[in-house]
Amino acid sequence: MPQNDYRSALSGSQETYGVLRYSTVQHVPIDEYVIDVLLPDLTGHDRAPTAFLVYLVLWTALYREEQKRVALSLQKLSEGTGLSKTAVQNAVRMLKRRDLIRVFKTRPTAVPEYELVRHWVRRRAR
Repeated sequence: MPQNDYRSALSGSQETYGVLRYSTVQHVPIDEYVIDVLLPDLTGHDRAPTAFLVYLVLWTALYREEQKRVALSLQKLSEGTGLSKTAVQNAVRMLKRRDLIRVFKTRPTAVPEYELVRHWVRRRAR
């Protein structure tokens, strides 16, 4: 489809960024490392696509909250990923073991707070 036809096919509820148009829905930026390295590593090598889904939900929640930590129950993570609570627990366990997240609890039954560990940011800053 020629570029002009493509542009005319888009609705008026979109904004122009350079040559392409994107929707006005808020976009969540994701580090290239997450897509280029973490995605194939967790889904291919570790065979844990559930861990990648949980990581993305945590990333999005932290971006929206604009905080270093976000409190999310297993139920909320389960709803956000479409996974069972058991699958979410296993994914969180793997992400902790891989040192990709930190989990904080004030007491055993409290809703955990999650923090992403973005080790690649520290490496690039050196």
